[in-house]
Amino acid sequence: MKALEKQGFEVRQTKNGHYQVFKDGGFVTVLPGTPSDHRSLKNSMAYLRRAGFKR
Repeated sequence: MKALEKQGFEVRQTKNGHYQVFKDGGFVTVLPGTPSDHRSLKNSMAYLRRAGFKR
């Protein structure tokens, strides 16, 4: 989450423990709050890379 914020993304935690990610006021993706679904995190990372996130 810190790396996202350093690169200009805004991260908001939802009531159910997930994280919504925004860039320049626009919605990018939702990050899972738990590691229960490994594909979910990989898919979210793909959306973040397309939005300009560098690991």
